[in-house]
Amino acid sequence: MKALPELFKNNKKWASEIWASNPEFFSRLAAQQAPEYLWIGCSDSRVPANEIVGLLPGELFVHRNVGNLVIHTDMNCLSVLQYAVDMLKIKHVIVCGHYGCGGIQAALENKPHGLVDNWLRHIRDIHHRHRDKLSILSKAEQMRKLCELNAVEQVINVGNTTIIQDAWKRGQKIAIHGWIYDIADGLLRDLSVCVTSRRELDLLQKKI
Repeated sequence: MKALPELFKNNKKWASEIWASNPEFFSRLAAQQAPEYLWIGCSDSRVPANEIVGLLPGELFVHRNVGNLVIHTDMNCLSVLQYAVDMLKIKHVIVCGHYGCGGIQAALENKPHGLVDNWLRHIRDIHHRHRDKLSILSKAEQMRKLCELNAVEQVINVGNTTIIQDAWKRGQKIAIHGWIYDIADGLLRDLSVCVTSRRELDLLQKKI
């Protein structure tokens, strides 16, 4: 007996619909993947990367973790980034946070959450660095602002990896974007953060 039969049923229906609308879709997909975008987002089940931007399988390379963090000792994230840059030759890295993020909320709470607190320490550090501007806001506003600040911080972290630095040095054109997604209305918002060079990254770091 198959486990979770409803999911297999859903999969069969989905595949049939794709076949009906585009008979060559899966054969092309099996031959290669050639996405132009790497999405670094949160693991939250309410933030489905492909659906949000209306892209099909094969068009968006995706890495997700709690809080959409880019940490320089996280070999998982760095391996995805290197594969995307060096092998897939992606042109855009999109770091997308979201309002109502459980990881952000947990980082703000003064209570233990277990192992994940070690991961969330990075968000708490961001909160500490911006405590003056955050302290004048209401709790709800602090939460939203920290979601935005965290996304911008991860844009900087992506830009500071040796992977991106080496790519820029060899003339590979890669833009890193900072976005935020609002679960309440389903809309993306551009945080007006986009870096395409070491110089632009340095300017952003001075500004933040």
